[in-house]
Amino acid sequence: MLQTVTVPPKHLDDYADAAGPEAVERLREAARPLRGARVLMLNSTAYGGGVAELLITQVPLLRDLGIDVTWAVLEGSEPFFAVTKSVHNALQGAEVDWDQDAEAVYGERVRANADQLSEDFDVWFVHDPQPAAIVQAMEERGRRSGRWLWRCHIDLSTPFPPVWDFFLPLVDRYDAAVFTMEEFAQPGIAGPRLAFIPPSIDPLSDKNMSLGEEEAVGVLARYGVDPGRPLVTQVSRFDPWKDPIGVIDAYRLAREEVPGLQLALAGSMADDDPEGRHYLGLTEERRDGDPDIHLLTNLDGVGNLEVNAFQSRSEVVIQKSIREGFGLVVAEAMWKRTPVVGGAAGGIRLQIEDGRSGFLVDSPEACAKRTVELLRDPGRRRDMGETARTRVRERFLTLREMEDYLRLIATLP
Repeated sequence: MLQTVTVPPKHLDDYADAAGPEAVERLREAARPLRGARVLMLNSTAYGGGVAELLITQVPLLRDLGIDVTWAVLEGSEPFFAVTKSVHNALQGAEVDWDQDAEAVYGERVRANADQLSEDFDVWFVHDPQPAAIVQAMEERGRRSGRWLWRCHIDLSTPFPPVWDFFLPLVDRYDAAVFTMEEFAQPGIAGPRLAFIPPSIDPLSDKNMSLGEEEAVGVLARYGVDPGRPLVTQVSRFDPWKDPIGVIDAYRLAREEVPGLQLALAGSMADDDPEGRHYLGLTEERRDGDPDIHLLTNLDGVGNLEVNAFQSRSEVVIQKSIREGFGLVVAEAMWKRTPVVGGAAGGIRLQIEDGRSGFLVDSPEACAKRTVELLRDPGRRRDMGETARTRVRERFLTLREMEDYLRLIATLP
């Protein structure tokens, strides 16, 4: 068996206050047909990415519902993750070098992982491109059983054709393919049932629980942030699609109007993202020694609690993505009543109603303009933050996402 991830238990009843008792009961009802079923969750990393963050909550809650869930992580290699990072970029629209050598590196590693999958499951839930070919590998071994779902978490609206042409026949082998938005499902998908399910956040996680003022201020002070001056924050991987360099440019424009403004850019170095350190270095170059721009990662001790403090204590959170499957950090900040200025891209557009629960922008100039508007108007920040929290409670908490998945699985033959 592949390496499995151990997660602490969670209990569904604990979510009644945050999500509402009706949401708890709907999820229990959706889970009844699958009680006792064996489910495999398969992805590429146990830490550092949005998928891992989702599974840390969903796996123990599914177990609490009586479903036997195993979370396994694909065993990669440096060449494999270099190829899959290229795939990630290509599926979001970048032109990359793609040839038979890349296909061979990808296929060899997935087949090696298939050789370690000795158990059978009733449901195989495969996340993102890295392990997508596992269904074909299991078929080749005569070991396909149960129902198979492929969950694509990335923005697939304009994929680079050579790479998508390689993945399309793999996706067609699944019983269901799940995307965040309808526009992410490319024409030509012929095999699986299509479903459109936005991701969600865990309101009870260390990242999203209510944090005391004194504790939050203490975290910021530990990282050299002055709690007496305004702060804007972006939390995301250091990745060209998240545009941290554009955030710095927007911040510098905003600081011309709001002297003393500070910026925090916080992200994690994920195991399956070999470009992360390179892009962190490019961001450091654009920072150019500015002491009011704080670049922080998990290597600096930034974890869920620290992210919570930065999102809670910021006057504005920015998520200026150029491509974005969803952007969990947008919903996280909205849940904390912090207004978000987000890129008008992908799943961010599902979360933010422009002008009501946040702002959507498409340039550093527009980002700076909206940020300054909010910094100058505390009343609007407060009203927008309340609207944002209500929107997340209604649409983007984890119980709703899990219910959608369970109802989909129950309909598959």
